[in-house]
Amino acid sequence: MVKQIDTDRIRAAIREIIIALNDNPDRPGLVETPDRVARMFEEVYEGMCYTNEEIAEMFNKTFEEVITDDMVIIGDIPVFSHCEHHLALMYDMKVHVAYIPNGRVIGLSKVGRIADMVAKRLQLQERIGQDIADILEIVLQTNDVAVVIEGKHACMTSRGVKKDSITRTSTLRGKFRENAMLRAEMLNLIKR
Repeated sequence: MVKQIDTDRIRAAIREIIIALNDNPDRPGLVETPDRVARMFEEVYEGMCYTNEEIAEMFNKTFEEVITDDMVIIGDIPVFSHCEHHLALMYDMKVHVAYIPNGRVIGLSKVGRIADMVAKRLQLQERIGQDIADILEIVLQTNDVAVVIEGKHACMTSRGVKKDSITRTSTLRGKFRENAMLRAEMLNLIKR
């Protein structure tokens, strides 16, 4: 059974946050805010309702009997997420995925959908890469998978240290971890 986001509790919590911020939740500009935020949370945190295995099952559309062991790269997939430490936005994120087929390739749009669904959770950038790689291993039945992510974090750019920086992470599995030349080729290709 799919978990659901409790929008009633979110509405009540947002109303309390507005009060805690010393504002009036019944004033015209805020009266509908708890409902709007609850509906927004349903959308932007949709991935929290599914496990990696359930996401793999949802987007398990592959083309089998592919006779190639050439690297496949899907790059510059835009996503956003929210860090689990401050609930701050992770933005301007781009996900790059590479894999070596093992008799099957995935429909290209499915990689974007997987990345999007994984990002729609309270996350760490490092875990986004791990979750995408885990799901692709299930769907593709190979561990020759790499995920590189770059993005900005509002918890660093708009609060605290207030520095505009880019965080880059990589998750390397199978041949991408073991073979330095393959890894270098992949990293060079995603820079383009």
